[in-house]
Amino acid sequence: MFDYRRTHTCGALRKEDIEKKITLSGWVNRRRDHGGLIFIDLRDRFGITQLVFDPEKNPVAHKEAEKLRSEWVISIHGTVIPRAEGMANPKMATGEIEVMVTEMEVLSKAKTPPFSICDEEIEVNEELRLSYRYLDIRRGDIAKKLIKRHQVMMVTRDHFDKNGFLEITTPILGKSTPEGARDYLVPSRVYPGTFYALPQSPQIFKQLLMVSGMDRYFQIAACFRDEDLRADRQPEFTQIDIEMSFGKPDDLMIILEELIVRLFKECNGIDLSKPFQRMSHADCMEHYGCDRPDLRFGMKLIKLNDIAAKSSFTVFQDQLKQGNSIKGLCVKGGADISRKAIDDYTNFVGQFGIRGLAWMKMQEGELSSSIVKFFPEELQKELIQRMDIQSGDLIFMIADTPAKTNQGLDHLRRKIAKDRHLIPANSYELLWVTDFPLFSWNEDEQRLDSEHHPFTSPHFEDLHLLDTEPLKMRSSGYDLVLNGYEIGGGSQRIHNGDLQQKIFEKLQLNPEELQQKFGFFIEALSYGTPPHLGIALGLDRLLMILTGTENIRDVIAFPKTQKASDLMLECPADVAHQQLKDLRISLDINSQDLQNRAY
Repeated sequence: MFDYRRTHTCGALRKEDIEKKITLSGWVNRRRDHGGLIFIDLRDRFGITQLVFDPEKNPVAHKEAEKLRSEWVISIHGTVIPRAEGMANPKMATGEIEVMVTEMEVLSKAKTPPFSICDEEIEVNEELRLSYRYLDIRRGDIAKKLIKRHQVMMVTRDHFDKNGFLEITTPILGKSTPEGARDYLVPSRVYPGTFYALPQSPQIFKQLLMVSGMDRYFQIAACFRDEDLRADRQPEFTQIDIEMSFGKPDDLMIILEELIVRLFKECNGIDLSKPFQRMSHADCMEHYGCDRPDLRFGMKLIKLNDIAAKSSFTVFQDQLKQGNSIKGLCVKGGADISRKAIDDYTNFVGQFGIRGLAWMKMQEGELSSSIVKFFPEELQKELIQRMDIQSGDLIFMIADTPAKTNQGLDHLRRKIAKDRHLIPANSYELLWVTDFPLFSWNEDEQRLDSEHHPFTSPHFEDLHLLDTEPLKMRSSGYDLVLNGYEIGGGSQRIHNGDLQQKIFEKLQLNPEELQQKFGFFIEALSYGTPPHLGIALGLDRLLMILTGTENIRDVIAFPKTQKASDLMLECPADVAHQQLKDLRISLDINSQDLQNRAY
């Protein structure tokens, strides 16, 4: 029987291997018949090797090679030979050699694929690629990203092991608790009418591990959230989850900075400097309009309430009377932006509920715009100085509620940077965002919500505000931001049971609800809880940056679509009636529900 066990992979052979007898196995990438000699590019995940079938040296193998088609799986025995003079391919790692085939076995035939496997340059509809994900991976680009994913996980495990952390697996079937998004529920057959929940994160379990005395924990953890999706979200995703006892945020930040520096160096060959920058949440919102600013380019937001108040521009005056905010940004060299482009930017910010975009250009030492007349000369000078406007610059201004003004200018800032190619290639700016608000106000339900989660410790110097001005309290939470992506978030945890109880009460969790959702956790805190803190890094988002993609599906082997469906498995899907009967579940589905099932 033909022995298809490889002596080498398809990316391993070099000129040093010439005259060796070898065995290769893989997929037919391309077949070329030169009217005598037949050349086959044989592919596996390690690379491509060119095979030669010579009718004079081995007519039997040559005859078999005439039948070969793309994506057939074959195995060959042969001898490594040098390529003919002038025929070396410097673009291939194996480009100086080829293999003269002496024997061949077809291991598996293939249908014609629904898209080209060998030519990655041909654009293929993503839905088709997801429907045949196993073929999409075979094309190469996704495979490279999955290999990078493996490298990142291996470096991560080594890093935390060397820092005294234990990798501990936490349950997938757990209890539904409020963590900011909808849970995926799993019905229990043994206890009809009850449900497990898939974990949105291992948050409670990792804190319980600190109560257990495990001291330092990490896990590359599967997490699940039933939420609306976008380009950097998936319903199932992976976190690098970390928790440690008897530490402060600075201690954990040092360990995380060393990890990120290692990942970029060992996986991408890029040197990053540390320590990373730090900025309070308040400063982020003030200067960038969001809590995950991209620091690779300028265009800070500048508050203009006082200057606007001295103008006669009624739009600004009306907004100020309503207690709203006026901010602007300066586009260096932006005076070349056309009026049509300005109108386009106005329409762009309109998507966020903003009704107008004011602008001025500095040309030949003077500001020009339809609204300049509302700003006296002295006020113009003040505006020029405040916003550092120079000849050839353009400023944009938005007047609206503080939230809308920040949101609109944040998105406008990012779009202008992209449109005008202001983001340096291969640049990476990391930032710790600290001092988040402890609470946010839920306008719909007229109550407090946790900004992060209910186990986040407040700044101890703000504890006196808990009963009187809770919205002014800062948390000990911190996020790690990379190039405008939030790649991690964590906090010092509450380790005092009485304080945790007060936080639950502030969130208006009644005693019965508290006992039902968190009774076991409150009980655990009463048995001696060490001070502890942690963080979770989004592995998928980090990989997006490391691999240079803006699509999270590119770094996951078998992802879901933006409608949370799996086109390859064709799920979610109906299940057998008997399964529902065993679970004592009945369905009430109307025609509209059926129409919404489209993938």
